[in-house]
Amino acid sequence: MKYEVLVQLKEEVLDPEGRAIEHNLQSLGFKEIKAIKVSKRYIIEVNDSKEESEQLLEKISKKFLSNPTSQTYTLNRLN
Repeated sequence: MKYEVLVQLKEEVLDPEGRAIEHNLQSLGFKEIKAIKVSKRYIIEVNDSKEESEQLLEKISKKFLSNPTSQTYTLNRLN
């Protein structure tokens, strides 16, 4: 089974990379851009059952892929 883990900064955390991209696009004439948030997307394939896989990926996401102080993550099954 394949899963997607999407890691993003929490709403209250400043995203300097997103702000830089937003500023650059606006300076190039894309005035419609209001805000940009940068995320990391991980695609992970596992061999276990759905329940075991999701428990494993929750653990991995909390401990290794995200920083719970400043980031959130969502886990989505792809197939």
